[in-house]
Amino acid sequence: MGDGMVKVAVFISGSGSTLKNIIDHIADETLHAKIKCVVCSRRDAKGIQFAEEASIPVVVVPRKEYPTTEDFSAVVTQSIEPFSPELIVFGGFLSLYLFAPKYHGRIINIHPALLPCFGGKGMYGDRVHEAVLRAGCKVTGCTVHFVDEQYDHGPIIAQRAIAVLEGDTVDTLGERVRAAERELYPEVINWFADSRVVLGPDGRVRVAGRGLLGEMQ
Repeated sequence: MGDGMVKVAVFISGSGSTLKNIIDHIADETLHAKIKCVVCSRRDAKGIQFAEEASIPVVVVPRKEYPTTEDFSAVVTQSIEPFSPELIVFGGFLSLYLFAPKYHGRIINIHPALLPCFGGKGMYGDRVHEAVLRAGCKVTGCTVHFVDEQYDHGPIIAQRAIAVLEGDTVDTLGERVRAAERELYPEVINWFADSRVVLGPDGRVRVAGRGLLGEMQ
């Protein structure tokens, strides 16, 4: 990283909407990345088609075929080694991944809420927006963070805030959050391409030339 182009592996489990967004940004040259491979934890994931259409190698490692998280993680790590990714990008990857030490600080995820609120195992997609509305929150958003060995728990890299409007439904709120995600994730990946992201020994993230919380939308 640092030469203006970052080699990434994208991990998915479902529809692949985040993968498609990344592919589209690369195609229009607003994202300085090259997808070396896509890893999928389900054989029937619809997102596989996006990788195939873009001629991106796909590695399928079905989580349900491995008895333990350790076994699953070992196979995933072995599978991506030939592609030498510099950055692993989670795009709706729902399986816990216990990564090798060399990938510390090189795996990121995007979550549809302002962490540390409304995160954790089972908190994804519309479940998050339902919880936000149920709690009566006035602000929500999305968070890009480093991945550690817990769900939605690693150091926060960037956030974008979204106002919760009177009369919002899961669908209307979810669409605005997804729109913010489509903008923020490529922006953060570009920071990695430019070596602007530093994970300090204190566990805090610093990004050269930018605040960590964007303007509210």
